[in-house]
Amino acid sequence: MIDNEDHRPAARLARRRFLTVTGAATALAFATGLPGGASAGAAVAGLPDDPFTLGVASGDPLPHAVVIWTRLAPRPYEPLGGMPYQPVPVEWQVAADERFRHVVRSGKTVARPEYSYSVHVDVRGLEPGRHYWYRFRADKHLSLAGRTRTAPAPGRRVDRLTFAVASCQSWPDGYYTAHSHLADENVDAVVFLGDYIYEYGISTSGGLRDLADPVPSQFRTEADTLDRYRLQYALYKSDPDLRAAHQNAPWIPVWDDHEVQDNYANLISRTNAPVEDFLVRRASAYRAYWEHMPLRSPAPQGPDYMLYRRFTFGRLAELNVLDTRQYRSDQASGDGWKTDSEARRDPARAFAGAQQQQWLLNGIRRSPATWNLLANQVVMSRMDQDPTDGSLYNMDAWDGYAAEQKQTLDGLAALRGRNPVVLTGDVHAAYAMDMKRDFTDPASETFGVELVTTSISSGGNGTDVSAVGQKFYDANPHLKLVNERRGYLVVSLTQRELRADYRAVPYVDRTGAPVSTIKSFTVEAGEPGLNPV
Repeated sequence: MIDNEDHRPAARLARRRFLTVTGAATALAFATGLPGGASAGAAVAGLPDDPFTLGVASGDPLPHAVVIWTRLAPRPYEPLGGMPYQPVPVEWQVAADERFRHVVRSGKTVARPEYSYSVHVDVRGLEPGRHYWYRFRADKHLSLAGRTRTAPAPGRRVDRLTFAVASCQSWPDGYYTAHSHLADENVDAVVFLGDYIYEYGISTSGGLRDLADPVPSQFRTEADTLDRYRLQYALYKSDPDLRAAHQNAPWIPVWDDHEVQDNYANLISRTNAPVEDFLVRRASAYRAYWEHMPLRSPAPQGPDYMLYRRFTFGRLAELNVLDTRQYRSDQASGDGWKTDSEARRDPARAFAGAQQQQWLLNGIRRSPATWNLLANQVVMSRMDQDPTDGSLYNMDAWDGYAAEQKQTLDGLAALRGRNPVVLTGDVHAAYAMDMKRDFTDPASETFGVELVTTSISSGGNGTDVSAVGQKFYDANPHLKLVNERRGYLVVSLTQRELRADYRAVPYVDRTGAPVSTIKSFTVEAGEPGLNPV
């Protein structure tokens, strides 16, 4: 294992300076007032407590626009976050500098009780490829400032892009120390691949976290209603390291299963609930997800929400965000790890679905970008867990939907020259894989790579390589890395090369863990395949 615990001193110094300067700007704004501040404050009965307890965020960057987000919740574990049941005016500003001396966009919006007082402002008219700072005001309270960045202009030559990739942050499984380090990375965006929350009930002890106060009793039941999902997001966003990661860079989020229910499949509940009942639960979960993510309006209407989408970063990269949960057929063979079967290979069973698959492949085919990234929830490449002559596949991953898996992989192989790179989460382990035309033949042509990020906290401290991880190594010659510590992935792109740095912390059951790069790979443009650094 490569151990280079640099702790990013320059990045940490820059972050401390950013927080100090924005704190000073907040104090100055209290003294001078935001434009229209008095009239906006007069429109509400008064908020005695700070309503910005859940922080600020930005996301889904376009060349001339970005979404900025907050939610008013002075007492986040009370109904409606402790807000009065009435619309509340909120002012916002976007500036070209961290001291807000050059405000380029500003306005007013309304935080409404029916959306749990969440605020989503799609700020337009910005310049491409540059940093901005933003903040909100409600009544006399001013939020901390966040930093965001727009995407480069379409067709523009871009010399370098850097993305952080993360997933799976079970709150009771440990501290979000990895997010603290991620907040120090100088990235253009954070790609979050799902399991932002886990729907499970939380004991009053708080799991692996050493809490001064017990978790309120309302968290002991599983989240399955709108109010209960809102509470779960409020608890997760109470973590200062998560808020810092949101505050430092725009996020491009997508869900997996735990934002609704573990391993659900389209209309199929894991607990076999009646479809009508599960649709109500799914609608509540989707609504709460939108309320707490920096996503564009409109909000989901009922149990459906089209979340797959594409982002262009000049001529250097396109990012295709997939939704592999909402459209899939039920898992084959009762889910879990199973041997090969006719059900697994049934061509009638959907995964991403025909419409999304066509959108993906057609988009990559037309893409002018050097690198074409796929933000994907579950492992796309073949992953056999049986190192003998048998086979054992995950029925919840692409392996469990072999016909659509083959169609998609064949489509990507035909687009080898577009440099496809699959970014994946879900499995609470860091994997790096060459993607093969025939995964059973080590000599088969490599057409792309799959980079799997480990979890932020899910699974506890973890280990370097478990017994199951060794089975994966032994059964899959295209697999070049297994590591089961907690952390995230940093992907840096140039016109000539992709570099993947796997970052991890040694423990999450207590605070203060350092971060190190456990392994790095490069991929040359036009020459798919992982090269260890």
